[in-house]
Order: sequence, then structure tokens, then C-alpha cells
Amino acid sequence: MLGLTRFRFTHSSLRQGNQVKSIFTSEYSFVLERLISARKTAGLTQSQLAQKLGKPQSFVSMIERHERRLDVVEFVIMCKALDVAPQEILANLEARLRAATKVRDKR
Repeated sequence: MLGLTRFRFTHSSLRQGNQVKSIFTSEYSFVLERLISARKTAGLTQSQLAQKLGKPQSFVSMIERHERRLDVVEFVIMCKALDVAPQEILANLEARLRAATKVRDKR
């Protein structure tokens, strides 16, 4: 299990109190980039993906523009609609976080 408290977020200007809004982290951007890439690879427009999800096009647009946070259930449903394994994206994210921690620990 990832100990997320070990990871320091670099966007200090976006902090709210002691918390960073997750939609502004590089880690969240990494996940969204994978989803956007999967949508484009599948040849789907935002409207077509939204239709598969039973949502309006603005739902997908707001997520892709970092205006709406994608929760874990929505993430899995979106992955399924895109025929992408959510565990693959999460494993890549975990590897990225571990690598960032190793680099920081060497300093």
C-alpha cells in the first residue's frame, strides 16, 4: 500500500491550508493524460465517450480540463468504457511515485 504522506506535492501555491487540491498535482495530470490518450487511441470524441458513460459531453470536458475531479469509481467506469485496465494506469502511477521518492531521498 502506498503511503501517500511520504510524497511531497510541488505545487505549494495551490495549497488550501495544508492540503493540495488533487486536480492540480502532476500525479493527477499523469492519470488524466493516460485517459485522454486512451480516448484518442480508441478514436472517441468527448461526446462519444460521454454517451458511453451516460453523461453529458461537459462531464468529460470538465474532467479533461482539470475543472472536475474524477473519483475512483468514475475512474474505473471510464477505464472500462475505454477498454483500459485501471490497474495498469495505477501501477504506472505507483512506479512514478516510487521513482520520485527515490530521487528525493538521494538528495
